[in-house]
Amino acid sequence: MIVEPVEQLVYQRPQALCETLTHYCPGCTHGVAHRLVAEVIDELGIRERTIGVAPVGCAVFAYNYFDCDFAVAAHGRAPAMATGLKRVLPDTIVFAYQGDGDLASIGLAEILHAAARGENISVIFINNAIYGMTGGQMAPTTLSGQASTTTPWGRRPSNEGFPLHVCELLATLEAPTYIERVALSDNKNIMRARRAVRKAIENQQKGAGFSFVEILSPCPTIWKMDPVVARNWVAEKLMPAFPCQVFRDKVHEVVAENQPPHKTPEEILGVAKSAQPTEALPTASHFHGTKLDIKVAGFGGQGVLLLGQIVAEMGMRENLEVSWLPSYGPEMRSGSAHCHVCLSKERIGSPLISHPDVLIAMNEISLRKFAAQVKPGGLILYNRDALPEGYAVPNDVHVACVPAGEIADKLGSQKVANVVMLGALLAETDFLPEKTAAGTVETMVGAYKKNMLELNRKALAAGRDFIFEKVEVGPVAGPDGYCETF
Repeated sequence: MIVEPVEQLVYQRPQALCETLTHYCPGCTHGVAHRLVAEVIDELGIRERTIGVAPVGCAVFAYNYFDCDFAVAAHGRAPAMATGLKRVLPDTIVFAYQGDGDLASIGLAEILHAAARGENISVIFINNAIYGMTGGQMAPTTLSGQASTTTPWGRRPSNEGFPLHVCELLATLEAPTYIERVALSDNKNIMRARRAVRKAIENQQKGAGFSFVEILSPCPTIWKMDPVVARNWVAEKLMPAFPCQVFRDKVHEVVAENQPPHKTPEEILGVAKSAQPTEALPTASHFHGTKLDIKVAGFGGQGVLLLGQIVAEMGMRENLEVSWLPSYGPEMRSGSAHCHVCLSKERIGSPLISHPDVLIAMNEISLRKFAAQVKPGGLILYNRDALPEGYAVPNDVHVACVPAGEIADKLGSQKVANVVMLGALLAETDFLPEKTAAGTVETMVGAYKKNMLELNRKALAAGRDFIFEKVEVGPVAGPDGYCETF
């Protein structure tokens, strides 16, 4: 009789886990949960494009244990960081790993809004019903009657309220695709937890939307129990209070990236046909790339932020990726104000602009403060007929002195100086067409200041004409750093 050799099944450490000892207490099942996630990452072959987000809490050092990219969020902000990572890097797999204090207390608003938006991320929620790292205080999920360092007599619903049930709470929202609660109480439930983790990550691969897996886990040290007793306590106490079940499992229609909306941008924004984008006029611009970073600076009352908003709105109407980031003091007028506007044909990593392509300086203070930040080959539009006497500008920066304030005065109101600068910007760059500007100004200004609409139209044209008729743009900063006067 020939006995066929039996294939030996060898269990080994998943490649997605580092060969490092963890800092977790004996009997803690964070390590088990880590392994479940790592095994799924290996099975799906996604380790090279996976990013985890660690919480503040016992799992704060998770980046030391997973052999994949990792980020650490501020307390409770893991869903917000995961959202940003996924939106900037849509081809990656992003999972947030959080405890009950991190997610259900300080981070409750973050998880609620991420779920309500249906962000295409996977969230692993470890619920041991106690604050583990900071000394065993009562957590949002601490059971009624359960003792903690802040409730030594046991949690009293009449005083501390009832425990929070996160799965049930998220299941009331429309957007989430998949919500399940599982437990690490025994082998059977551990395997069920593994299937839930896999489904949550597979949903993300499919672009199905927000997936959430709550894992009931023991905390022997803080519960002051033997590890075996703590495992039994999960089954006997936690699971009856937090039922393990699927709360949501639906398939959303997967929308492909960059798929045109059902309505045209013009229909959504209410743009008149006369304001539709057209080809730009020929310009003296050097900006022909896929991205244009603009900083607008001046003082309150000069329309600095409004100018940035108009440019951002124009970008949206041209189907560009857009960000607008304002910065201003508490003063209603005369305080420092500036904003960053990023227009891009690709995804934008950050709304903060350290080195703009274009600086629109509405006053001398802003010129002196921000001119050195402009990229080589960039452009400065300065609201005067000449630079300050003896002022040195950076090498290889183009400067156009546009007396926008004077031009606006001649038109009838100093208030439209910012729109004069907009006209000059469009003449200097070919990133946005002029007709889009006209339609945007008509919508944003005419809606509440109809008497100013015609004046703004003239201001837009005046800024453009000044550049085309008066200024020949070129590299005007010589080796000595001084700029010629126009």
